[in-house]
Amino acid sequence: MDQLLGPLLLFVVFIVFFIVLPQQKKKKQETKFFNELKTGAKVVTNGGLHGKILSINDDGTVIIETGAGKMKYDKGAISIEKSNRINTPAKTK
Repeated sequence: MDQLLGPLLLFVVFIVFFIVLPQQKKKKQETKFFNELKTGAKVVTNGGLHGKILSINDDGTVIIETGAGKMKYDKGAISIEKSNRINTPAKTK
């Protein structure tokens, strides 16, 4: 029984540090990103649509103006805000 306690404790520590904590950090970053979205911000949706936020609704949707017109999207469909970005090349590993 004592022989199993060490590996089990090591496994729990591994799970906490390499799975649980990074997920919590990512969730905080996503929440901060969505809370900081403002009207007039240039954004890109998950589907690759580029546009500008015209309004943010209380029901969790946004109205985005694109070259094709105005479209209503769920706030979670926005992947990137490009308003404050300078055209810099992406980081490579």
